[in-house]
Order: sequence, then C-alpha cells, then structure tokens
Amino acid sequence: MTNVPASRATADSSVSRSAFRRVLAGSTAGAVLEWYDFALYGILAATVLGPLFFPGGNGFAQLLLALATQGLGFVARPIGGIVFGHLGDRLGRKPMLVTTFLLLGLSTSAIGLLPTYSQVGIGATISLVVLRLIQGFALGGEFGAAVLMVSEYGSPKRRGFWSAWPQAGAPLGTVLATAVVGGIALVLPDNAFDQWGWRVGFLFAIPLLVIGFWIRRRIDESPVFQEAQARAATKTVRERSSILETLAHPGPVLRGLGVRLGENVAFYVYTVFVVAYATKTFGYDKSDVLLAVAIGSLLQFAGMLAGGHWSDRVGRRTAMLVPALGLAVWAPVFFAIVQADALPLLYLGVGVGAALHGLLAGPEAAWIAELFPTRRRFAGASLVFQGSSIIAGAPAPLIAVWLAEKQGPTAVVLYLVGTIAVTVVALLLSAETRGADLN
Repeated sequence: MTNVPASRATADSSVSRSAFRRVLAGSTAGAVLEWYDFALYGILAATVLGPLFFPGGNGFAQLLLALATQGLGFVARPIGGIVFGHLGDRLGRKPMLVTTFLLLGLSTSAIGLLPTYSQVGIGATISLVVLRLIQGFALGGEFGAAVLMVSEYGSPKRRGFWSAWPQAGAPLGTVLATAVVGGIALVLPDNAFDQWGWRVGFLFAIPLLVIGFWIRRRIDESPVFQEAQARAATKTVRERSSILETLAHPGPVLRGLGVRLGENVAFYVYTVFVVAYATKTFGYDKSDVLLAVAIGSLLQFAGMLAGGHWSDRVGRRTAMLVPALGLAVWAPVFFAIVQADALPLLYLGVGVGAALHGLLAGPEAAWIAELFPTRRRFAGASLVFQGSSIIAGAPAPLIAVWLAEKQGPTAVVLYLVGTIAVTVVALLLSAETRGADLN
C-alpha cells in the first residue's frame, strides 16, 4: 500500500493524481450500482413486481406491498451504517468499499433469478424480502465509504465539487435503470416483459459488479485515515466505538438528519412516486413517464455537480439554502403541471424539480464529511446518510402514494413542503464548514 502524506494527497498533486482518479472512479461506480438497484426496484415495483410477488387484492394494495418491500431495504440501511461505520473507523475505508460493493452487486443479481409467487408460493416473497434486506445492509456502509474516500483524498479547495461525484451516482443510477427498463420494454411485448423481461434489469448488475470490483481493488487507503491510525497507535488507551462516540455528541448528526429530511423526500417524490402517480392516476404511458424521469435525472446529475462546485465558492449553507427554498416553491407548481395532462409539461415539472434537488444534494457530501473528526467520520456520516433513509427515504413513496390516493395532491404538496421546511431550519442552525481541515 502506498502511504501518501495528507498534505500531498490531493487531486492537484502529480504524485497522487492517478490514485485520486481511481478513488473517484471506484467511488462513483459503486454509487451508480447501488442507486441503479434502488431505482430499478422502484420502477418495477410501480409496474410489475406487485402482481408477481404479492398476488391477491387490488392493484393499489399490490403497489403498496411492493413499495413496502422497497422500504424494508431502507430498514436495513441504518444497521449496515452502524456495523460498517464502526469497522470503517477501526479498520479503514477501503475494506468497507470492497466488501459492501460485493454484497450489493451479488444480491441485486440474485433478484433476477428469483422464482415468482405462482411458481413456489410464499417462498418467493420471503426470498425477495431477504435480498432487499441484504442490499440495504450493504448500502448502509457503501455510500459513506465512497463519499469519505473522495472527501479525504480531494483538495480542500474543490472538496465540494469532487465529493459531489459519488453523490451524483444516484441520478446516474436512475438514468441507467430507466434506460435499461425502457429499452427492454421497447424490445419486448408487454406480456413477455411482465413474465421474464424484468429479470434482465437485475442481471445487468453483473457486468457493473465486475467493473466496479476491479476498480475498487486497486484503490489505496485514505491518507487522512492512515495518519489518524498512526496517531492512534501512539496512545495507550483504546478509544471506544466511533458509533458510541458519535452518539455521545449528537449535534452534528441531528443537523445532518434535518437537512437530509426534505432532500430525501424530494428525491423519491420526483423519481419513484411520480412513476406510480402519473401512470396509475392520470393514465400517462409508462415509457413517457420513464423518459421524463430519465431527463430529470440527467438534470439532477448536472445540478449536483454544479451545486458542489458552487458550494466551494459561496459556502455549503448558501449553496443548499437557495435550492431548498426553490423546491418548496416548486412543489405546488409541479402537481398542477402533472394534473394538466400534457406530456411536455410533465417533462418540465419533473425536470425542474430534479434539477433543484440536485443543487441541494450536491454540496451535502462534503458538508456531512466536514461535520465530523476523522476518528468518527465514517460512523457519523453513515448515521446521517442511512438514518435519514429510514425516517425520510423509506416511507416517502409509501406516504406520497397513500396521501394522493386518500387525500389528494394537496396533501402531498404539504408533506413535501413541510419536510423541506425542516431542512431549511437545520441549515440555518448549522455553522459554515467550507474548507474545514479533515485532519
């Protein structure tokens, strides 16, 4: 392993440029795979997985059960965050990158091989639930490791921009999932897609797994973590678990959870909920809605990188406050646009919402890394990323579908605006972290 002093471990160093490129590529590739899986399941849950694995009842009940299974993956994410957060602060970032990536890729591929309820009965449903739990457990550690590796390697002056790349794996994964499902749907007739074509999407994770694993095996450990380990080796008293240490200082975690609340809900409203809402309620063609989500995801990707770059110039708080307020204003406009039943307006509604979300989410990665000291950075970041997933991300599509069905779109607007208000308050209560020394 190459030991690079932290002072030289930047994207600007001629010695470490190749190492940084590997870190950036490996971290982003893992993020793409993990969000490809979650977007793929969300798309298929809203269209075909309900009848295949949850027979009986009406279409609405099947949709809720399928989305609830997606939520189970979120339940396991905080557990994975705790386990891998502790191990990542104790053993290093790289081992967690490799281990979690393998778990995630293998469990995703296995879903494509599952028999359906009509073939083996309840065993199919149980198997799907177990694989979703494994995926969630792996993702709980994977994303924190990916973000921290880039944050700890990258130049402090451009940390916001570089750290936004693994964060941008979410829209890239969504685009990839949408393109794969849309391509399969175009090639196959509906009955073939519903019977076996959906499996191809999950099996597509295999080449992604091979490429990502090859890249991650060649990554060197974070130099910031290596220096922290060297300092810890001189101490005679062993420090307690970084998870316990982080929970003993809950302020940064609570602020991080607050900021992530509205951002998470907005993401799932504009990428998962909109598919079910537009197709089931207003009769939009499935391929048209998926195209709208794909276009929105590309704008989201660009927004994340732009937001990360902007945060390096104006600071993290300002760069996140502006798009958060924009999302609150856009929420009622979006639902009015969807109800207009005009396809170009649907593209506009999803695109603007996704772009604003990207601007908000882009600076988050660097901001969250800067909240915590090295000895408990993995634990703190994992608790924020994955804790928010269970309190915001997991229930968001379920709550939005239920509110739209029972109360109407105004209730979904209030839900979205209310969670964004929490994000704004959390930002106002936070100090500026741009340029923080991660050592």
